[in-house]
Amino acid sequence: MTIKPKIVILGAGYAGLKTTRNLTKMLSPEEADIVLVNKHNYHYESTWLHEVAAGTINPNQARFMISDVINPNRVRLIYDTVVEVDKEGQRVILENGEITYDYLVIALGFESNTFGIKGMDKYAYAIVDIDSSRLIREHIELQFAKYRNEENPDDSLLTILVGGAGFTGIEFVGELVEKVPQLCKKYDIDRHKARIINVEAMPSILPMFDKDLVSYAMKSLEDRGVEFRLGTPIKECTEEGFVVGEDNELIKAGTIVWTGGVTGSSVLGKSGFEITKGKVTVDGDLRAPGYENIFVLGDCAWVMNEEEGRPYPPTAQAAIQHADTCAYNIRALLHSEPLQKFVFTDRGTVASLGVTDGIGSIFSGTKLKGKSAAAMKKVVDNRSLFLLGGTKILLKKGKVRPF
Repeated sequence: MTIKPKIVILGAGYAGLKTTRNLTKMLSPEEADIVLVNKHNYHYESTWLHEVAAGTINPNQARFMISDVINPNRVRLIYDTVVEVDKEGQRVILENGEITYDYLVIALGFESNTFGIKGMDKYAYAIVDIDSSRLIREHIELQFAKYRNEENPDDSLLTILVGGAGFTGIEFVGELVEKVPQLCKKYDIDRHKARIINVEAMPSILPMFDKDLVSYAMKSLEDRGVEFRLGTPIKECTEEGFVVGEDNELIKAGTIVWTGGVTGSSVLGKSGFEITKGKVTVDGDLRAPGYENIFVLGDCAWVMNEEEGRPYPPTAQAAIQHADTCAYNIRALLHSEPLQKFVFTDRGTVASLGVTDGIGSIFSGTKLKGKSAAAMKKVVDNRSLFLLGGTKILLKKGKVRPF
């Protein structure tokens, strides 16, 4: 009797879950044992977390049970936290045990990166997963409730301070402009007392979009009450807020959220991989350099765009495409066939600015603004659900319900 090779996938985010689903379709049960390790028994849409954090969608809408989309009879599901990978011993150390592998896929996602700004990791919230996002939502509402119940409340309780004006930061303030008026109404508070302030060290927001779309986004958000402090590096984060500028101005706030950067899972460093800015720079076939049986995907990997000499942006769109190449290559290794190089197909980028507004650049440069971009964002979100969970999950959790 031949022993079946064991494929272990770490992480059930976009890359890990899609790789697992692909492998179950490409390989027969006799060809390999497949094991999926994930911290939680659910997958969450990390590109929807800003909505959970602002309180504009229910946390359950942004997640679904892994066992709803992966057959537990076909794939062994282990719900545990990965501590490190012993590459020489071909085993993964978990908090509650260990597991050996023949082929390994590392798709453990991102962690918040505060770039060493003093106090940021201690005093600011970060949008990292369902739990951290739900905590932000609860905290914001608590500040409004406290304001209502104190005799001489400080107006800064109602200030929401967001560090970073990249994708997550801007999409988050876009949701806040929808949520804050609802909270003001709920707690009988004058809308003008609640402030949303976005602080960014760079001179502009959303560096991935052109100037025309950026100025549209800024005007849209400013018209709805967002205050921007651009070209303003944050020196320190304290319990009270951000310290900025030459004169050490303190911007006080009841809620402080850092969205200014992410890095790959810290497991990579602990496991002795060579890392650049928190991620592994993988070979063209998505394997870790020097390891023929280890693939690194999603937010854990830098995948080089050789034409431009820089890595592809770490998006959910790219992570789902990594999965297709990875699954193909694992099957090729099992059959001693040539491997594929990863080629990224850019379908464009869309950012939401609340429920009915957004900006986007799709299909080689077609620009979208306003309602058309907001509608396209929902299409993008629904497509991701469909690719990961099929029709059943799309109908259950999709953004635009057909009935």
